[in-house]
Amino acid sequence: MFCPKCRLLMFPTNGKLECRKCGYVKKVEKEERSIIKKKEERGLLILPENIETMPKTKVNCPKCSNNEAYWVLRQMRAADEPATRIYRCTKCNHSWREN
Repeated sequence: MFCPKCRLLMFPTNGKLECRKCGYVKKVEKEERSIIKKKEERGLLILPENIETMPKTKVNCPKCSNNEAYWVLRQMRAADEPATRIYRCTKCNHSWREN
């Protein structure tokens, strides 16, 4: 769904759709609630269910300063763009993207 004010994509937040640019909030109809909930649970950084089978590397977690994390490569944009490396801390489960 797109924001009727600024025409940007709206994101699910606490069971509502919210525009991150102008702050417009739309109440979600009953039929849309299950879709919104699934998107909120999924999150932006998608990682496999069985995380223990993922490769590990030495990198500092920005949240807890642990020096080990699981990693995975994901194609986030077009095929001609480089893949993005996504990390998940082995200690606190914080996820972040490689800069």
